[in-house]
Amino acid sequence: MKGGGGGGSGASAYGFPAKRRWRGLVIGVLGLVILSMLVPLVFLLGLYNGFHTAGYASDPQNSKPGFQPSHVDDVIRKLGPTLPKDVFQKYAIEPKKETVDFIHESQEPKGLPPPKVDALPKHTHENSTKVGGRVQPTDRMTAVDESGKPCEWKFGSYCIWRQEHREVIKDSMVKKLKDQLFVARAYYPTIAKLPTQSQLTQEMKQNIQELERVLSESTTDLDLPLQIEKKSLKMEATIAKAKSFPVDCNNVDKKLRQIFDMTEDEANFHMKQSAFLFQLAVQTMPKSMHCLSMQLTVEYFRIYSTKLELSQAEKYSDPTLNHYIIFSNNILASSVVINSTVSNSKESRNQVFHVLTDGQNYFAMNLWFLRNSYEEAAVEVINVEQLKLDDHENVTFVLPQEFRISFRTLTHSRTEYISMFSHLHYLLPEIFKNLDKVVVLEDDVIVQRDLSALWSLDMDGKVNGAAQCCHVRLGELKSILGENGYVQNDCTWMSGLNVIDLAKWRELDLSQTFRSLVREGGSTDAVALRASLLTFQSLIYALDDSWSLYGLGHDYKLNVQDVENAATLHYNGYLKPWLELGIPKYKAYWKKFLDREDPFLSKCNINP
Repeated sequence: MKGGGGGGSGASAYGFPAKRRWRGLVIGVLGLVILSMLVPLVFLLGLYNGFHTAGYASDPQNSKPGFQPSHVDDVIRKLGPTLPKDVFQKYAIEPKKETVDFIHESQEPKGLPPPKVDALPKHTHENSTKVGGRVQPTDRMTAVDESGKPCEWKFGSYCIWRQEHREVIKDSMVKKLKDQLFVARAYYPTIAKLPTQSQLTQEMKQNIQELERVLSESTTDLDLPLQIEKKSLKMEATIAKAKSFPVDCNNVDKKLRQIFDMTEDEANFHMKQSAFLFQLAVQTMPKSMHCLSMQLTVEYFRIYSTKLELSQAEKYSDPTLNHYIIFSNNILASSVVINSTVSNSKESRNQVFHVLTDGQNYFAMNLWFLRNSYEEAAVEVINVEQLKLDDHENVTFVLPQEFRISFRTLTHSRTEYISMFSHLHYLLPEIFKNLDKVVVLEDDVIVQRDLSALWSLDMDGKVNGAAQCCHVRLGELKSILGENGYVQNDCTWMSGLNVIDLAKWRELDLSQTFRSLVREGGSTDAVALRASLLTFQSLIYALDDSWSLYGLGHDYKLNVQDVENAATLHYNGYLKPWLELGIPKYKAYWKKFLDREDPFLSKCNINP
């Protein structure tokens, strides 16, 4: 019994300590696991609250005098203005002559996939307007802002224009002084709390007050006093002294972040303001051109109202002549279109131009074309608002529409400008009942070659001979066009230079088709785009790319040789050649067809 009792006593002596050691090991492992989970959590919470490191007090390096936390320096370096962060829409469409913008938002985050072009033939023309619409699209650079984001998504052509017109910075020293002032203000509250640094506190206070006074009187570097360099160096030395003392990094970090956010908001405001002023400048008529229209209208009623020249009226409905249609409320633009067409034609006596305009500019247009002759060509000005058409009591003048279409995929982004017919184009068969074939020109087009070959063009039963834009395929516009009713790999087409078979148009009753599609489309701003593309589905004859080059109103990188050789140049986009904001290297082609001798131009201070 005692032996058995002794064995039990031995088990108690040695078994229990071993069990306790095993429990201690398990507790230690669990503690390490929990600690390994808590450390990342604490680190993440620290980042969320604005700290870039796990803490300063426990780090011996950070407690050394003169040590400046790296994240504070990062914030200081980022004090320069930045552009706003933006989440870009997959599509953004803006009509040219309307004030309401259409924006389409897609729920698919990855965007439309780019069209497959492996089997398409190579094409060197930057415009990608090839017969049959089977052209390999070319990649074009997209303007980016200082943060590397394509700001054209939000602000359109303004970003492209801004990149090309950057001015020399005239306030670099002013900005440097503002940065120094911001940093000094961030350190001053902490230095002022140090009882042994009253002299440094006074020095910082004096420097801050001095820079505040200078900056209140200066907006550019030319406004600064002569000794400003010394004051800047003095402030820089003072800031260096402040950095050498242990400071409350939390307060400094918070202050600099407030300044950074304020600067970013200010940059965002100025960016939006600049973009608005740009849009205002390119979408409104310049004051000088408005003056020209008013002066001509007054002169018309003063002298010419009873002296209308009707000697060429019989040409207006002669189907044997070459008839050109122009929709415009811009006197100079329509004049340049006509002058360039006549100047490059082999024979002008067969040319008849019909300028359709609104009631406000009708009399000014009439007087201008009475005062200016274009060899033997005839020019008729038509007031659309006075037309008497069947089933159309009140006709409203609307210019051809232009849409900015932006695409974004996971790999790239691009923006295209597409010109399209307005509802007035679908009245052409009724307005010109005696004509079977016409050429429609937009007022932002100039002609560089004889167009007479277009009248003998065999369009194989098609209705609309147009340049094609293969940068935009119909399949990429599913959200606008729907899923069915068209060939997805077909290119879109452009208005600007269009050969119209009015006889075939009447036979197919395309005007009624367009109106039905408009009613189906609802009230969206892109309804004209959808209706026009579907109306002429399978009825487009693709003109050879030598006939038309488009993009001169937004693309700075067109090939010079292509511009020289194209039969017509289309300034589609916001940067029209008659505006000060127009692209300078393309303006010369437009200016040479402008009659600068007319006294009304000098009277209204028009000097393109």
